[in-house]
Amino acid sequence: MAQAIRELAMFPLGSVLLPGMPLPLRVFEPRYVALLSSVLGEPDRAFGVVLIERGSEVGGGDARFGVGTVAGIETVEIGEGSIQLVARGTTRVEVVEWLEDDPFPRARVRELAPLVIGPADLDALDDAERAVRETLTLLSEFVELRWPADVALSEDPTERLWQLVGIAPIGPLDQQSLLRSSTAGELITRLVEETRAARESITAGWTHDLGDEDLG
Repeated sequence: MAQAIRELAMFPLGSVLLPGMPLPLRVFEPRYVALLSSVLGEPDRAFGVVLIERGSEVGGGDARFGVGTVAGIETVEIGEGSIQLVARGTTRVEVVEWLEDDPFPRARVRELAPLVIGPADLDALDDAERAVRETLTLLSEFVELRWPADVALSEDPTERLWQLVGIAPIGPLDQQSLLRSSTAGELITRLVEETRAARESITAGWTHDLGDEDLG
């Protein structure tokens, strides 16, 4: 059955929001202050987040990806000249049509079907979690990471899968690609592949650096 289309305030960012992941924001640009002022007066207190493909978060004129995530506001503090809040990713949405950016970005969106993790996916999910945590453990010895290897994740398998994508040491374009996954099995497989590729790329760089030092 086709999903209903609705209008949603949109917040383009330079990072990807995934279902189940927190989103801390400090907002001071007038159009996004206006966005939040409008959203906070609505029952669900939600807005959409999409990754900026080209351009800047400030001032408009950016190009945006067409698949994003709804953010539900959990806490908000209104200060002098800015709003600080924490939201959390909920459902994925596809942009059907961008509307005028005045007074703030808006779009007509369609909710994407949630991924379903069946019994056959649970072992693969455990393997993916192990791969992500082991890679974070390795990388933490050399670089500062946003998420520690032992970070607690949701008990819900579907939400845990998305959180694994959120903590994996991969870039926003890889996360954006994974956000478009059509099945849980596809997402798990690609997450493991991207995590291993990131690990190999970084460790190869270390090996190369050590080789250069030895030659010196």
